[in-house]
Amino acid sequence: MTPTTPTTPTTPTTPTTPDLRIGLLVFPNVTQLDLTGPLQVFAGVPGASVHVVGKTLEPVLTDAVISLTPTVAFADCPQLDVLCVPGGHGVDLVLDDAETLDFVRAQAGGARYVTSVCTGALLLGAAGLLQGYRATTHWSALELLGEFGATPERTRVCRDRDRITGGGVTAGIDFALTVVAELCGREVAERIQLHLEYDPHPPFSAGSPSSAPAAVLEAFRAAGAAHQADREERVRRAAARMRA
Repeated sequence: MTPTTPTTPTTPTTPTTPDLRIGLLVFPNVTQLDLTGPLQVFAGVPGASVHVVGKTLEPVLTDAVISLTPTVAFADCPQLDVLCVPGGHGVDLVLDDAETLDFVRAQAGGARYVTSVCTGALLLGAAGLLQGYRATTHWSALELLGEFGATPERTRVCRDRDRITGGGVTAGIDFALTVVAELCGREVAERIQLHLEYDPHPPFSAGSPSSAPAAVLEAFRAAGAAHQADREERVRRAAARMRA
């Protein structure tokens, strides 16, 4: 009987993406989880370079006590493959910021994917990047997307060609895993999900207006009425400038 040569089992390898550049915009009063949720996912992409992009390298105060320090300034930012714009109350002021809008437009021109989380979609809209696209955002701002020529879609993640938008705040993790699957394949995305133990089981059914108790929804809207009115006015002005 002829002896057989034992074979050495192969170890599965994770494909690397050494040329992939992912950038997340940071601005004052950004919702930190809009940014740090996707950032944590993108940090797990093998070989990719991930940037936190600000006007300057000065620390930026978020809406949750902590500050985030950009890793690259607008002027020195390389062309990104994935541009991600988070949201938060701070996005309202950025709708009027010509320097930020110009940066987003310039990067979008060469990016493989132009993306957002939560109300970051309003900034994409103000930059003229959602006209004729389906998109999503935080439920409280969803209908405002129509001002920018987008078709609002109530979903956790919305993909329309090279535009990928995520719903409110925690949807940013779902969004980022979706982007990773597009870039690197489902297995890489699933490995990152497993590493993060992302298996949510919320303690309450109050995470959307369709499931929240009526009293909770009413109280939320009442508390945010002044801010909502101000945001709507800023969106109308930004949409008028975009159309002009």
